[in-house]
Amino acid sequence: MDLLNTLVDKGLRRELPTREEALAVLATSDDDLLDVVAAAGKVRRHWFGRRVKLNYLVNLKSGLCPEDCSYCSQRLGSKAEILKYTWLKPDEASQAAAAGVAGGAKRVCLVASGRGPTDRDVDRVAQTIAAVKEQNEGVEVCACLGLLSDGQAERLRGAGADAYNHNLNTSEATYADITKTHTYADRVDTVQKAHAAGLSACSGLIAGMGEKDEDLVDVVFSLRELDADSVPVNFLIPFEGTPLAKEWNLTPQRCLRILAMARFVCPDIEVRIAGGREVHLRSLQPLALNIANSIFLGDYLTSEGQAGKDDLAMIADAGFEVEGTDQVTLPQHRVDAAAAARGCGSHGDSGCGSHEGGGCGPCGSGETAAEAADAPVADSNEARTDLVAVRRRGAGTDLAPNA
Repeated sequence: MDLLNTLVDKGLRRELPTREEALAVLATSDDDLLDVVAAAGKVRRHWFGRRVKLNYLVNLKSGLCPEDCSYCSQRLGSKAEILKYTWLKPDEASQAAAAGVAGGAKRVCLVASGRGPTDRDVDRVAQTIAAVKEQNEGVEVCACLGLLSDGQAERLRGAGADAYNHNLNTSEATYADITKTHTYADRVDTVQKAHAAGLSACSGLIAGMGEKDEDLVDVVFSLRELDADSVPVNFLIPFEGTPLAKEWNLTPQRCLRILAMARFVCPDIEVRIAGGREVHLRSLQPLALNIANSIFLGDYLTSEGQAGKDDLAMIADAGFEVEGTDQVTLPQHRVDAAAAARGCGSHGDSGCGSHEGGGCGPCGSGETAAEAADAPVADSNEARTDLVAVRRRGAGTDLAPNA
């Protein structure tokens, strides 16, 4: 297929595809799916080999968020039966992180619900970062605390944070459809603050919220423009008790096309399969490793994930290897560019980022009316509520975590 040959060539040169090419990836048929995966795999292996980076989430503060993000089980007014608790103590968070590190995680992502941290919250997280790093030699720490105020990114970096996650989630054109309590511009500003402070910027998307193909392409292009080191691709988990509980728009094939599009647009950037992979990719998870070079190990913020031992077995069975703490995730040219921009040190490998409501893209198409007659049939997916399990173990509980 000429399209895929062109995209591979561009990916190996770090050349940006056109929007039309990115849209065409999302419009490919199931008959062409393995060709799409193979093409994206060539780009992935060129920049990242067969390494898979493992990341581990620790939910420092769960639920009771004043924001109204419609995809999120922790939102204002959510009736989802999730765990709700206030800040973990630094030693509690460190113990939770240690379980993930013992399971092979290279990076620990410290996440807290809320609009954004107060200065006291930043002090609290700084103590937690110190505790995690003291107990787990060589571990990278990414913070995800919401919208940042001036100076807070610098304080987090000074405390030892390597990265900051704040997802754009969807396109600027549709952002107001999912959230009213803050703006798309607010999110862009926080990513820019993190980047300017020398933190590795991590920012991703949520697919499956009813957006069109154009929205998926727009947000991934925006993420490349922001120069994020890591792009987590979340697939919407339709929690009962949230406004998007009935949004079951995805198939495993659709998810693979979305991941492939992200890889072609962001060839040398860490592409992470984030929240919702078990719900929507299901048995095709191993195939997705040919496109993405990073996953979360074990559970997510408020939902349970695949058993950690099964994640490790999946990676090995698919012929990949877990990335070690002595290996650098990003290609050297990105490490060098980040160091030069800051005038010191090496850049943190990449960001974290999973929003619990992550999900795979809808059936929207990017073709014109004239093209529609020849386009593949739109994806549809049955509701798999049996695969959505609320987290009842790990941080905030007395039960052992899944790692």
